[in-house]
Amino acid sequence: MTALQHLRKRLEPQLRQAFHLYWRMARGMTLGVRGVVLDGDDKVFLVRHSYVAGWHLPGGGVEVGETFLEALRRELVEEGRIELAGEPVLHGLFFNGHVSRRDHVAVYVVRQFRQDRLPEANHEIVECGFYAAGALPAETTRGTRLRIAEVLDGAARTATWR
Repeated sequence: MTALQHLRKRLEPQLRQAFHLYWRMARGMTLGVRGVVLDGDDKVFLVRHSYVAGWHLPGGGVEVGETFLEALRRELVEEGRIELAGEPVLHGLFFNGHVSRRDHVAVYVVRQFRQDRLPEANHEIVECGFYAAGALPAETTRGTRLRIAEVLDGAARTATWR
């Protein structure tokens, strides 16, 4: 682990709390969107961010005046060079209480998309790729694993992210 990764990991709880304090003051509720992007072999696209630990489904915050689908389109391009080629299917809405009492995430299943190549690492996304459900990176977050199991294995859906 590099010194920068160690520092990020140590400061992550405080950074997350500071961001959500700002969002709480700026917005009444925070909304997010994530995509379970599946290739033809049902491998799922995951990203590893520079500012938060673990592997996650691509996605992020819904901006003021933006729909969930607009946010999904924007985040998929930003994080994975993925362009929607068909309509994604809403998998569910989840309360993300471990982040904030005001955070909710819409999760879509994406099977029709174009990706000319994997993006190069940058200041936000340090690594990404498609992974088989049975061979996810060890650091894949619990919430991400739950959504993948719900979509691919028909596991019971929960109302919370975790």
